[in-house]
Amino acid sequence: MKTGWQTKKLGDVLQKTETVNPVKRPHDEIDYIDVSSVSSDDLQIMTTQRILGQNAPSRARKRVRVNDVIFATIRPTLRRIAVVPKQLDGQVCSTGFFVLRTKPELDHRFGFYFLQAEEFMGQMESLQKGASYPAVTDGDVKAQVIPIPPLSEQERIVGILDEAFAGIATAKANTEKNLQNGRALFESHLQSVFTHPGPGWVEKRLGTLCELVSGQHIDASDYNLQERGVGYLTGPSDFGCVNPIVSKWTEHPKRMAKQGDILVTVKGAGVGKINRLHVDTVAISRQIMAVRATAADASYLYAFLSTNLGYFQSIAKGAAIPGISREDVLDLVCPMPPPAEQVAIVALICEVEKNTQRLESIYQQKLDALDELKKSLLHDAFRGAL
Repeated sequence: MKTGWQTKKLGDVLQKTETVNPVKRPHDEIDYIDVSSVSSDDLQIMTTQRILGQNAPSRARKRVRVNDVIFATIRPTLRRIAVVPKQLDGQVCSTGFFVLRTKPELDHRFGFYFLQAEEFMGQMESLQKGASYPAVTDGDVKAQVIPIPPLSEQERIVGILDEAFAGIATAKANTEKNLQNGRALFESHLQSVFTHPGPGWVEKRLGTLCELVSGQHIDASDYNLQERGVGYLTGPSDFGCVNPIVSKWTEHPKRMAKQGDILVTVKGAGVGKINRLHVDTVAISRQIMAVRATAADASYLYAFLSTNLGYFQSIAKGAAIPGISREDVLDLVCPMPPPAEQVAIVALICEVEKNTQRLESIYQQKLDALDELKKSLLHDAFRGAL
């Protein structure tokens, strides 16, 4: 510990905060800050609910003041932490927050950064209780030990962190934009392949190029989680990035998809989502159809269907559970080049996608490095190394 620094329990450097009951002033309007109001990415209060006191939920009980720091004690490792801005002075937040109102010896921004440090978060993770809604208590937060340098030193450290974190935020935003642009560029290239047909291309119904295997429901009593039988895919939630994720198995399979089939989600929120099956054989539910190429290159059909998510979603019927029919899939018109050109197009698409994935990997590594830099800066800040 550096000379002049002290360590204290967090509760010892906080002022008492107020609790209120908005229902007692039923016609007064309040801005209510719920746990979901705070962004764990931006660490800001992004939205509030403007409500009458009589409509306030029972958890709307904590008064907040400008420069208070609020920390969500429900799922604390999600890092829903924010400083209360001037426009929300005197408003009300959920009892799901711990409200830190610092005494004069502790800069509120210094406290704000302390809550983000890995050392503090590690303590919250070890102290949280509850399986469905893990949480810590206000007492758990107050009991944490915080290193406290002189106020002038706190202000200097906060200035360094403010500037560094603003730079990191800008770098992350630019990197995330590059990541999105790389994927958009690949998708644009994919679209252009099928919207600019060349000589010798013809249009054919998908039904003339493939067989379509409709899935069938399997009762819960007929599938298991112990890898007995064959895999059973129930819907888009089982679709991984590279290959469907098998999480259920059945010894009484009904409709089957086999290696190389293109899987199309035909029912539910993920309607139109597709994937390619690279395992031997799986049973499929009625949320999925398997497109099995018979008169076209399967990889070419997969690339074509990848461009039709928006189309399938636009024709889906049903408000609660949207769906598309066999005819919707079979009637889709596919632009078809000669067989040799199909193979060449697939090779080109694979090469472009490989380069896109390489760029995505680079950008993701940069994002990870920026996150690690933030952790390192916070670690150094609270051991007196900045």
